[in-house]
Amino acid sequence: MKIIVLAGGTSTERAVSIISGTKVAQALQERGHQAVLMDVFCGYYDQDAFASPCDIEKQVEYMHSFDRQIGELVSSGRAFFGPGVLAACQGADVVFMALHGSNGEDGKIQAVFELFGIPFTGSHSFSSALAMDKSITKQLFLGEKVPTPKGFSLIRGRRQDPEDYGMSLPCVVKPACGGSSVGVSIARTPEEYEKALEEGFSYEDVLVVEEYIKGREFSVGIVDGEVYPVIEIAPITGFYDYHNKYQAGSTVETCPADLPDELTKEIQDAALKAWNALRLDSYARIDVMMDADHHVYCLEANTLPGMTPTSLLPQEAAVIGLDFGALCERLIEVSLKNA
Repeated sequence: MKIIVLAGGTSTERAVSIISGTKVAQALQERGHQAVLMDVFCGYYDQDAFASPCDIEKQVEYMHSFDRQIGELVSSGRAFFGPGVLAACQGADVVFMALHGSNGEDGKIQAVFELFGIPFTGSHSFSSALAMDKSITKQLFLGEKVPTPKGFSLIRGRRQDPEDYGMSLPCVVKPACGGSSVGVSIARTPEEYEKALEEGFSYEDVLVVEEYIKGREFSVGIVDGEVYPVIEIAPITGFYDYHNKYQAGSTVETCPADLPDELTKEIQDAALKAWNALRLDSYARIDVMMDADHHVYCLEANTLPGMTPTSLLPQEAAVIGLDFGALCERLIEVSLKNA
């Protein structure tokens, strides 16, 4: 198949996206596909993406050459799709979405591709947009009776405190549309709450404030409605923030999680309920907490989860016999089926 692996972009998760895209493109090439790694914002190092085999190392170098200019290029008002990107995507059998964060995971690119008739991996634009906005996710979870922590949305300039919603400290403060835990804080004192608001608003104009759940953290992959094994995430220090997600040795990940069968099923059932509430399709990963009393809480959904061999979804897939390359092909297969 002719496959464009779309990565990079302009979000705070650009670096992570390039890693995901690199690993996916390499795996697909190894399985005989004509896979081309491409930066959605900066384009490709060559004019014709499919004229010759993609030199992935050369493309990664090309992508990183723009890293320090991204902010300046965005401010200049340049078009989001880089030179030749849309044309290359139109010439592909499918676009593998290895993008993370805003302008990638939020439904905008998906909507463009739907209008152009370009097949792509992951959920449709509408459900991608719902899942990306944690304030909407929270409302849907509460309305659909998905177990989730208490919480509220906070708009810049409108002062609200946890006490106004029957909550108390500690609480979690996070940007509504951020990813990879960028800008997320745990506030245990009024002073930390003020600092958390300042930190969150440095990224976005809307924050989500929710009760802090102390306990064990899990994630559950769902592919075409099939619930994958539960993986437990145990940071050695702190919580599962950006550093602990991407710094080797910072987190102990256990799959399948060491849980009694009934708790495993409860977590998987809650994740599937979250999947249905957000109208997701193709694949996603649901983040879940469980407190000391074994109460389960769904936090959010990742519609384009990290894709390296050691990322959470690939680890879950390995337990059921899918290696990384096979998982990449499986995600393409279910996405084309649901297109």
